[in-house]
Amino acid sequence: MNQAVWVVQTTLPGGWIEAVVGAWSASLVDSGLAACVQRDRITSVYSWEGATESSEEWRIEIKSSAVKKDALIEAILADHPYDTPQIVAWEASSTSEYSDWVQG
Repeated sequence: MNQAVWVVQTTLPGGWIEAVVGAWSASLVDSGLAACVQRDRITSVYSWEGATESSEEWRIEIKSSAVKKDALIEAILADHPYDTPQIVAWEASSTSEYSDWVQG
C-alpha cells in the first residue's frame, strides 16, 4: 500500500430519512468532490452547552483526493444543518488501484 486517499467524516441528524441522507451524499459525488460516500446510523454521546447529550445520527464517511479535500470541506460547511458540525479528515494508505480511482 503506497498510495493515499483522504477520508473526511461528518454526521447528519438522525431524524433525516434515508432518502434525504442519500441525496445529500449523492450531491457530493455528483459534484465531483467525493469518489465515494458511506453512511450508517450511530448513537453519539457528547458534551453540548454544559450537558452530556445523546442522539441518533448518521455517520457520513467520504473518500476524496488531496486536491479536492479542502473544497469538499467547504461544501460540507456550506450545506450542513448543524451550527457546529463534526468534520474530521485524515490521510489513509490505500492500494494504488483504489487511490487511482479516488483521484479520478
